[in-house]
Amino acid sequence: MFTKTEITHSFNAPRELVFKAFTESKHLQNWWGPKGWAFDISKFELSQNGVFHYSQTSPDGNVMWVKFVYHEVNVSEKLVYTSFFSDEKGNIIRAPFDDNWPLEILNTFTFTEHEGKAVITMIGTLVTPTEEEMKTYEESQEMVQKGFTGTFLQLDDYLSNISKN
Repeated sequence: MFTKTEITHSFNAPRELVFKAFTESKHLQNWWGPKGWAFDISKFELSQNGVFHYSQTSPDGNVMWVKFVYHEVNVSEKLVYTSFFSDEKGNIIRAPFDDNWPLEILNTFTFTEHEGKAVITMIGTLVTPTEEEMKTYEESQEMVQKGFTGTFLQLDDYLSNISKN
């Protein structure tokens, strides 16, 4: 069964700036999450065992909480964290959109540079999934790809705006 997603995206910006966009709350709040959703950071500690806990609110008012726990932070090169849906206090909960969505996903982002452009490779791996969770994740790959692609396009826009200033 399928338990991994891999997405690569190239940005017209230096690797160091793209890494900062992923790791500084002043940047994240300007591009992270689904387009058109409000985004609010509750806690942000970029360090090993540090936490990024935030809420995102859909245009129709539905609130979802998400939490990352960082496992590795290698400046400008790599970020590794576990992500999961949570309640307001940070406890793991089932995804609000699907009871069979995997509880935890280990995300590894590598940041490289090619011809002056930052290249990100994101690998998402399920953490101890049930068979039903693996099936749901496999069936949702198009949604996952579209979600990350949309988020990365928002980052493209954000990077082009801050580089003009």
